[in-house]
Amino acid sequence: MKWAALVGVAVLLVLPTLLSSYMTTIFILIFFYAFLGQAWNVVGGYAGQLSAGHAAFVGIGGYTSALLSNELGLTPWLGMFVGAALASLLGALIGYLGFRFGLRGFYFVLLTVAFAEVCRILVSNIDAVGGALGLYITFTGNPRQFQFQDQRVYYYLALGFMLLATGVAALIERRRFGMYLSAIREDETACEALGVNTFKYKMLAMLVSSFLTGLGGTFYAFYLFSLQPATVFGIPLSVEIVIRPVIGGSGTLIGPILGSFILTPLAEASRYYFGQSGLHGAHLIVYGTLLMAVVLFLPQGAYPFLRRLFAERRHPAP
Repeated sequence: MKWAALVGVAVLLVLPTLLSSYMTTIFILIFFYAFLGQAWNVVGGYAGQLSAGHAAFVGIGGYTSALLSNELGLTPWLGMFVGAALASLLGALIGYLGFRFGLRGFYFVLLTVAFAEVCRILVSNIDAVGGALGLYITFTGNPRQFQFQDQRVYYYLALGFMLLATGVAALIERRRFGMYLSAIREDETACEALGVNTFKYKMLAMLVSSFLTGLGGTFYAFYLFSLQPATVFGIPLSVEIVIRPVIGGSGTLIGPILGSFILTPLAEASRYYFGQSGLHGAHLIVYGTLLMAVVLFLPQGAYPFLRRLFAERRHPAP
């Protein structure tokens, strides 16, 4: 498995020399959404706390680093950590309210959606941050400002973000922290009966997840050079984040990456095809159909199914 991962990373490192500009963009989106999905996976997959408002952390991180850059001239390389810290503060608030008062399942989902909507409404009505029109970043091509003339630099940055989140998830998975999170996901009441401080570990998972997602907000802002409240805090972005680990296999290390490699090209192809046909937004129908198929036939996601399939081929039942 380690050798396969190393070979895969090596291939991805040399791939930009062979890709067209359009395909490079596709891979940037694959890596970026895999990163966001992996960040969500820490709290949503391993801990089983289904957040549907992770777009709020992207927005907080993006707006913070963009405002610090535009108003104070602070390089986004530092501003991203300020934005991530603020995102983790918001995550701590959401986590405290949700976990301290025992909100689970759909109630916790509604809490996270509510906070994302509050952030969207607040930012839309504050002129100092651009209001409903959003915040725009002037392109200078200055690397100090997280801007690059060569698109391949964004490719490697997005790949680095994905590997960072995967490395963090791997460290969590292999330690007692990850074992506790998995146990909480399976039976939180039993964990509490055994003396596990479930509140503490769920809070830690939320802090790690929101911090990583906040880091991604800077990449989002300085790759697209604009931030609109309805987009960056909206439910569709949260769905984009959640659906990748769900399709690939939440609570697994490879699931969010596999889900992004499945969904991102499919989303871009369907947007292009339906856009040409005048059916804007119809790619969401494709998402919904695929999600229903996965829930019905692959309830644990694509990666657990493939892993089980390969295991059965290697060791067939007598």
